[in-house]
Amino acid sequence: MRPVRGRLVAVDGSGASLAAAARTLTATLRREREGSGISAWNASGIFTELEAEEGSDGPSPRTLTLLYAADLAFRIRWQIRPALDAGFCVVAVPYVETARAVAIAAGLPRKWVQEIFRFAPGPDSSYHALDRNVRSRGRENGDYLDRFVDVATAGTQAIDPGQLRRQSAAYLLALEKRGRCRRFK
Repeated sequence: MRPVRGRLVAVDGSGASLAAAARTLTATLRREREGSGISAWNASGIFTELEAEEGSDGPSPRTLTLLYAADLAFRIRWQIRPALDAGFCVVAVPYVETARAVAIAAGLPRKWVQEIFRFAPGPDSSYHALDRNVRSRGRENGDYLDRFVDVATAGTQAIDPGQLRRQSAAYLLALEKRGRCRRFK
């Protein structure tokens, strides 16, 4: 008998609804199949260590995107792939599309951003959950967008937080229109 491969569910977006979607999907998956869990961003602790000095520029959007990719590689190697190989379900929150959306909204070249995340396995299903006007703080809420905005807009960098949020949301909504993800309700 061949072992059953697990299922990877991506939940991208921002705000309190992102964390709620991840919890709801995990509970649903647990009812369907034994063994499921959440893989949340900053599993490596890379963003916990990152603080911009007051009055200085924080890391650039390119650096933040590379750090997210490094954290995601850590999650895939130590959390996601072993769970999938053991036949478990994993809800990755956020997964790739949130980081792509934020990076592209911050002005990074689309081709470069796509290449950075080429290593990530495609999800079996993909959702987005957006709270465009609500900030959720910290890792426990799964909000990479807030952290990106906080760090990338520190100092003198010319990034408009409102525009970054609107463009990121538009990116995820465009994915929905193309059938690449579904809105979590």
